[in-house]
Amino acid sequence: MRSMDSAPTAIALLPGLPLVLITALILLPLLPTGCSREPEPERPSTLAGRSAVHAPHGAIATSQPLASSAGLAVLQNGGNAIDAAVTAAAVLALVEPHMTGPGGDVFALLWSESEERLVGLNASGRSGSLMTREELVSRGRDRIRSGPEAVTVPGAVSGWAALLERYGTLTLAEALAPAIRLAEEGFPVSPIIARQWAAQTRKLQRDEGAAATYLLEGERAPRAGEWFRNPDLAATYRLLAHRGPGALYGGELGERIVDHLADRDGFLTLEDLRSHTVAWVEPVSADYGGVTLWELPPNGQGIAALEMLRILEPFDLQAMGHNSPEYLHHLIEAKKLAFADLGRWVGDPDHLELTPAEILAEPFIESRRDLLDPRRAAERVEPGEAVTASDTIYLSAADDEGNMISFINSVYDYFGSGIVVPGTGFILQDRGVGFTMTPDLPNTVAPRKRPFHTLIPGFATRPGPDGVPEPWLAFGVMGGSMQPQGHVQVLLNMILFDMDVQDAIDAPRFRHLSGLRIVLEAPIGEEVRRALERMGHMIGNERGSSFGGGQAVMKHGPGWAAGSDPRKDGMAVGY
Repeated sequence: MRSMDSAPTAIALLPGLPLVLITALILLPLLPTGCSREPEPERPSTLAGRSAVHAPHGAIATSQPLASSAGLAVLQNGGNAIDAAVTAAAVLALVEPHMTGPGGDVFALLWSESEERLVGLNASGRSGSLMTREELVSRGRDRIRSGPEAVTVPGAVSGWAALLERYGTLTLAEALAPAIRLAEEGFPVSPIIARQWAAQTRKLQRDEGAAATYLLEGERAPRAGEWFRNPDLAATYRLLAHRGPGALYGGELGERIVDHLADRDGFLTLEDLRSHTVAWVEPVSADYGGVTLWELPPNGQGIAALEMLRILEPFDLQAMGHNSPEYLHHLIEAKKLAFADLGRWVGDPDHLELTPAEILAEPFIESRRDLLDPRRAAERVEPGEAVTASDTIYLSAADDEGNMISFINSVYDYFGSGIVVPGTGFILQDRGVGFTMTPDLPNTVAPRKRPFHTLIPGFATRPGPDGVPEPWLAFGVMGGSMQPQGHVQVLLNMILFDMDVQDAIDAPRFRHLSGLRIVLEAPIGEEVRRALERMGHMIGNERGSSFGGGQAVMKHGPGWAAGSDPRKDGMAVGY
């Protein structure tokens, strides 16, 4: 076969040819001939069609490009995946402040290559020692509302420090340095974040500190491309860099927070901050299709993703077809069953009535699976009976040594509680909203108790040549109750339908809301929608609905593949 480099030489031997014909001859080797090249495989129906990022040494995927860039710089300068994750998280607190920050909580799953094992971190804070059900009832509360009463101990800084101390190579000061520089110099706000920020203007205007920190002239959010600075956050980060986490957990920063909340009838005390600790925990898992999905145990909702997979295990989902009516129906009904159990059995790990092992055991799962009608949607699902003998940024990163981390950090609602202690530069979370006022449940509100958490990092392993589990995928899908159902959808896209890491994130999703109500992303067609309605599902308008935002880094040969969700401003990068 003639090489392309020889084409101009051959044409030069034929003088007098028209220019159009010469051009056609030059382009001829580029055209498909039908016998020299097989057709490109058809890509699945997705939202974006961008390619996965492949990298030989390290990769990071976050929901904002400046955070991805900061994490990548750490990797390129010899830092590991844990260093990169904490550095990126600190930047995200600046550039995506409605989602995350030092006033929130952190959870992580990480593969330690030196230990050859997966470890879990729960850095969520507890309720204040003054937060009792009786006090809330005396204030006329039938539920916990966002605001000073819902502020729980912020665990994020303790989580950042714990990760770096045990598995990182950077100090906290070094990890905070890129965010400090950006906070002082300013940055242009990205488009999706700008829209979400603007939608919270009224909430921010209700708090003097929040308005001064996040609204320009105290009146409006920055527009897409407009520069924003947060010198107060830079000052807070400098304090933490100089004095360590103790500045927050009992020190001068903690005192300012407690005093400010006390003036607004909050429940935190300085001793609540001093007594805060992180928990290193054993992940829990479920097998599906030769892959093991790992989640953190309660107080998070990761158990729901595992229960969904266990319920779905005997059904031939692959034969049903990706996002077919039958396929979506089975996933939706499994989600309903798993979430009914979340409300009854999941809460603070010190107050569980059923352990994760008991929830995932075959007798309990079989009793739930028997309730799944393959042809009809269930309007109301009750929690299973005990069988005896629980908004956000997500990022993932991997390094040249083989370490991988699945990391999630949140202030819960957009801009959390809506409260900024003046001069601190960050929002306080309202995670106390996750408690229930219903008595005698694992998640009933009480002093110094961890509330039910929506935050769940995901991780998957596969058996190696010797049968020993090997790290494969660090992934997550942010967005409240979307997270477990997002984990399952992305993972099944890869296991059953052979999608690469980017296509699996791009693929259109469903979200079950409550009862019979579901929403479907636009690429899911009218024929599928009508079939689901005939099964009893009520399909709402997807406009304004959140289908989450996913990031993932996957082991791919000796290197990495990474993907980032087009539903967010983020990107995956590698080197």
